[in-house]
Amino acid sequence: MVIPGHTAALNISGLRDEDVQIQPAGIDLTVQKVFTFLSGSRIGFRTKEISLVEEVEPEEGAWSLKPGAYKIRFNEVVKVPEDQVALCFPRSSLLRSGVELKCTVWDPGYFGRGEGLLTVYNPYGAVIEVSARVAQLVFFRLYERPVKVYEGTYLGENIDS
Repeated sequence: MVIPGHTAALNISGLRDEDVQIQPAGIDLTVQKVFTFLSGSRIGFRTKEISLVEEVEPEEGAWSLKPGAYKIRFNEVVKVPEDQVALCFPRSSLLRSGVELKCTVWDPGYFGRGEGLLTVYNPYGAVIEVSARVAQLVFFRLYERPVKVYEGTYLGENIDS
């Protein structure tokens, strides 16, 4: 069952404007930071070497992005209840602009300021304003409680930023 936006909002702190961000079936997430990749990465079964990134500073309140892949960080801090899971989808305005956003599953028990992969396909680039709404996070109630909740590396990520 999908959790309505007004109820899902109870799991999120740092909303910029509840009247704008609360949607019928989810919550709009806004972009806080943009990073460019500086190296490759290596992912194994138990080990990982994640790509080095560098923050891109906005100019006059926006990032002018050339075609390519960028890591973004959201403004909002999310706490996924133990009986729910959240899925993140791009807002249609991104797709209509030749920009795509990919996110992972937000497991039960996760909390933190999440990240996503923003890919600019538009050959002319894209301008993304600071705190632009780029994603919609949708919460789903699980049929039953999971045996365990998220305890991974990214638990509590980016809380201090």
